[in-house]
Amino acid sequence: MNLTSDQQIYWQHGFVKLNGTIATTWAIMLGLTIFAWVITHNLSTGKKISPWQGGLEIVVTAIEGQIREVGLKKPQRYVGFIGTLFLFLATASLCTVIPGYQPPTGSLSTTTALALSVFVAVPIFGIADQGVAAYLKSYLEPTVIMLPFNIISELSRTLALAVRLFGNMMSGAMIISILLTITPFIFPVVMTGLGLLTGMVQAYIFSILAGVYIAAAAPSHRPKPATG
Repeated sequence: MNLTSDQQIYWQHGFVKLNGTIATTWAIMLGLTIFAWVITHNLSTGKKISPWQGGLEIVVTAIEGQIREVGLKKPQRYVGFIGTLFLFLATASLCTVIPGYQPPTGSLSTTTALALSVFVAVPIFGIADQGVAAYLKSYLEPTVIMLPFNIISELSRTLALAVRLFGNMMSGAMIISILLTITPFIFPVVMTGLGLLTGMVQAYIFSILAGVYIAAAAPSHRPKPATG
């Protein structure tokens, strides 16, 4: 019984191997790319649009709204990154209905890669918004003494992102695999439904946390408090 996609080995030559994590990750990315191209290659700006374009616009608008909620006034700048994170994680969770499929997010290597993407994106957006000097100065606030603690905070939250997503996805896959061996069919079906819900919630949480971290590094895009 394979509990993670890392254990699904499709091809191996020496230390180089193609496992389920790599295969499903690239399959999801390829699928999303083709899907996006098919929908967007013939977009309409008129009143009459296709149902697919309408659905995509609803998704993008919803993601932009959530980005704005975390304090970023110009969500269009961030929707490409944060939206891609959400769509990848959501698709990885939805595909669990496919027999034999193991989500790549059940592998610590995938969740670590996603967390590192956020770790790199935060200073990139922060520097683009404030400039190098102002961004680096934020690590010295409120005093120089806080420099090592601010650095540790950056590293620890990256680790927390990876471990949180891995733990939740891994535990769901493990429970379903165990139930498949010891219970009738109906219980795994129920647990699969709960796993889908959990996966979507985790995709939302991961994406929102990425937005929060970026907002913290780009203070000039936060809405200004109202003054009396």
